[in-house]
Amino acid sequence: MTTHATTSTWVRTYAPAPAAPVRLVCLPHAGGSASFWLPVAKALSPQTDVVAIQYPGRQDRRHEPFVDNLPELALRIHEVLGELDDRPTALLGHSMGATVAFELALLMEAAGRPPAHVFVSGRRAPSAARHETVHQRDDDGLLAEVRSLAGTDARLLQDEELMRMALPAVRNDYKAAETYRWTSGEPLNCPVTALIGDSDPKAHIPEVEAWATHTTGPFAMEVMSGGHFFLLDHSARVLDVIRTALAKS
Repeated sequence: MTTHATTSTWVRTYAPAPAAPVRLVCLPHAGGSASFWLPVAKALSPQTDVVAIQYPGRQDRRHEPFVDNLPELALRIHEVLGELDDRPTALLGHSMGATVAFELALLMEAAGRPPAHVFVSGRRAPSAARHETVHQRDDDGLLAEVRSLAGTDARLLQDEELMRMALPAVRNDYKAAETYRWTSGEPLNCPVTALIGDSDPKAHIPEVEAWATHTTGPFAMEVMSGGHFFLLDHSARVLDVIRTALAKS
């Protein structure tokens, strides 16, 4: 694994593609880490230079303070990406990461460097708010939520000690996602593709269709079978959607 010399705190590059015409920045889900995107990086290289963002407070950044505000998190990532402006950049975020991608895309457009494409996975549109309080549950309740979504490595789910070690990051991220409120403003102008599982309890299809109102650019939605982590079961199709869209960028 290599990292950019001045962005090594935030950016992880698992399959460097220095000659790729486009970069894809991947943003993890609540409680997730950059390594979630390692298979995507390997699959898309060398045609796409995939970098994954490592949020503070987990894995090798576990001693750093969390960020529990999504616009603030997006702002800090945007500052880092300013050093990676050598080619068109697309964004891919899953769940909470999709909302971060949206806020990041707004910042990029305002700075005159619009994203080539934004892929939002497993997340309802910013305007489709829900009242959720999972982050206020006790540890057992939070663990039950994580297990119900089935996105964590099965071996980790069976290790009670490791799961409880991960809970502070999970709780922080759930707080950030659940307290996020979209502020009405100008929509994006870039293409947006929404990916969704047809039985995702966190994002129903009409809520995902509402992403279309958040861009003046082309909008597409891909519905696949499965729940919140449908993309793990449909990796080939997800990758094909990304490749096809980026080829048009």
